[in-house]
Amino acid sequence: MVFKPEVWAAQALVSLRKTLVYAGPSVVNHDYEGEIKKLGNVVHIKMVGDVSVSQYNSGDTLTYEDTPDAETTLPIDRADKFSFKIDDIDKAQAGDEMAQRMDNAAYRMADSADAYVAGLYTGVQSANSLGTVSITTGDLAYANLINLGVKLDEANVPEQGRYVVVPPWYYGLLLNNDKFVRVDASGSDQGLRNGIVGRIDGMDVLKSNSVPLVSANNYAVMAGYPGAISFADQMSEVEAFRLQTTFATGVRGLHLYGAKLVRPDGIAVLTASKV
Repeated sequence: MVFKPEVWAAQALVSLRKTLVYAGPSVVNHDYEGEIKKLGNVVHIKMVGDVSVSQYNSGDTLTYEDTPDAETTLPIDRADKFSFKIDDIDKAQAGDEMAQRMDNAAYRMADSADAYVAGLYTGVQSANSLGTVSITTGDLAYANLINLGVKLDEANVPEQGRYVVVPPWYYGLLLNNDKFVRVDASGSDQGLRNGIVGRIDGMDVLKSNSVPLVSANNYAVMAGYPGAISFADQMSEVEAFRLQTTFATGVRGLHLYGAKLVRPDGIAVLTASKV
């Protein structure tokens, strides 16, 4: 069997991204991926300083302010691995088993990355937190997503690309709200696509089983825009080799990634209680 590492690495990465919600392009940005080579690499992110604006009167002498840039770093400090073997007999009977197992590994790694990015909600600035609210009806589910959008408005978060991620039970309640179901009210007739299940107040509504369970029946529903969280990843060290002690091929790989909430004011969080 001929194995091409670069081909399999690309396939694994594509499969991974197709299943992502929190670590996908609707929620995070991939602007700073660069050249990730190994665990422990650091991505440097330049934060551009604000420019002041003041009134001008005829004849005024202009002064030029120094607008120092800040820098933050995105450490590549997460690594998920997979390793499996394919017996020669099984390979003959099961067809292209390697591709199937690679897809399965990609899905599992996507789930791990999603959970990690989802946990960044804890860094939200306090002014953007709605606290714990009991969500037991479609009207409450809808109204509190509107409230999240208001929090984003108050924090001057860009309207383009806004999202909110809800757990399946929350989405089920939204389906009981006529404003969410009607196309003319939601503003979108898109079906399920990469987790997107509708729109509310200009926000893409995404459904995910990775919504963090804060405690008991309380879930962290996060809204925001992709510029708030940076995510960088790389499929690394994907290789196949003949095992020495059996008639089988071993396959192993490493997914390197890191994520950081670079704009705590760019997200808003609701702790949604099922009771």
